[in-house]
Amino acid sequence: MGALSSRMLWGRGGRAPEDPGVAREEEEAVEAAVAVIEEGEEESEETRPTTSQGSHKRKTGPEGLLSKVPRRKRAKDSSGSVYEALFLRGEDSDVQIRALGEEWNLHRIYLCQSGYFASMFSGAWRETTMNTIELQMPDENIDREALHEVLGSLYLDTVLIPPSRVVAILATASLLQLDELIQQCGEVMKETVTAQTVCSYYYSSESYGLQNIRIMCLQWLLDNLMTQHSDELLREVSLDLMKELIASSELLVIEVEMDVYTTLKKWVFLQLHPTWRGPRKALLPDADSWFARSRRESEGTPFLETEQGRAFVPVFQQLRIAYIICDLPSACVIDQDALIPATWLTPVYKEQWLALLQAEQTRELGPMDVHVSDLQGNSMRCGGQLHRDEQHSWRWAGFNFGWDLVVCYANRRIIFRRSALNKSCGLGVSLLWQRKVAFRLRLASLDRAGRAIFRKDTEYQMLSLRKDQELEVVNLEHQDIVFPIYVACNFLYLPGEGHFPE
Repeated sequence: MGALSSRMLWGRGGRAPEDPGVAREEEEAVEAAVAVIEEGEEESEETRPTTSQGSHKRKTGPEGLLSKVPRRKRAKDSSGSVYEALFLRGEDSDVQIRALGEEWNLHRIYLCQSGYFASMFSGAWRETTMNTIELQMPDENIDREALHEVLGSLYLDTVLIPPSRVVAILATASLLQLDELIQQCGEVMKETVTAQTVCSYYYSSESYGLQNIRIMCLQWLLDNLMTQHSDELLREVSLDLMKELIASSELLVIEVEMDVYTTLKKWVFLQLHPTWRGPRKALLPDADSWFARSRRESEGTPFLETEQGRAFVPVFQQLRIAYIICDLPSACVIDQDALIPATWLTPVYKEQWLALLQAEQTRELGPMDVHVSDLQGNSMRCGGQLHRDEQHSWRWAGFNFGWDLVVCYANRRIIFRRSALNKSCGLGVSLLWQRKVAFRLRLASLDRAGRAIFRKDTEYQMLSLRKDQELEVVNLEHQDIVFPIYVACNFLYLPGEGHFPE
């Protein structure tokens, strides 16, 4: 009996299944293992051992079921007769697998479909000739049920994978290097990503090398973090994942950056109080009450400077504070909450005040040469929702240093208009004859599970507008769109340096 833990580690976080070099090595290992097994099968009746270790016996001769299955490629069947006879009853078994308190009487010829077992049986490992092999499971995602299902899949044409079991089966398939089953798990994940599954799918895709699933889950979270309003989802988002989401300009922000800050408050509260339960409307008041109590107990120390708060610093550093403090009510909330240290805020206030003076007292037109990285990391994130196909407009006052930029939807077109009328703009309207802004506009329709069924993206562009000028930026007239539609905008009004790609 041999422990295999030294080789079990290949499965978790190992090579990607699509690696052609590794795949060829596995094919050669399978061929070698099958050749060894077949050579043993061709021995004469006189030289073949009749018993194996313990009471575990192997049937031989033409009456054995294995003799009815073609060599080199043992057939699987959809009727289940091979599965029942060979896997469930263990007839004609030539090896016993023990793991997780369970025993399976199996067949090397079938096990060799697994790259892991093919390598074991074709090499110089002592398990090559052993009749009983004990496996040690280093991955906590693998349980007895998953191992049973994955071993059984070697005897079946098709395997049904319920979403509730896909992570455990993926972990087991990765360990045993079953590329087709890994691919099937990925397909199940693609079809069943929801608020309840997305985080577990994301973490398992990282662990087992499914890069396409990781990207899909990350995009789902960018689309839905600010729109789902799910406390269960916020509980599942880790520190590292939240940092990546908040840093991204792809984050679908509805309304303004202040809403990102509010989401982070609720997320921190749930991370520290995972057992909290209550109506959705009670989450923010309960979080505010807890932060106020924490502030009193720490004698006014900003939360992010407390022992509890330091872990969340990397996430809050991704906030675009400059687009929060330009609005008076938002600035007052930031000051009252005292989550963010003054040492973070003071330089931003100074920078924004100087930028405001520059916009008001110089003829600076806005960004002339801009890196795309500037837009991705420093642009204002804002957005809205079109519930139906009817005229609508948005203006995000107070954030634009004299720009009263109005975004209008009408007749399936989205238009930018620079208004020179001082109506609802939070700051004085700049009357410079021309202003420039770098922008990007994204549209997305999501189904009930949060998956995108429509997308459109303008990419980053430079826009020059005179007073009261209008410009069409998106035309949806001949496109099949589904309402409601989220409209996400990225704007950069401040001067930058570098080259903006054409």
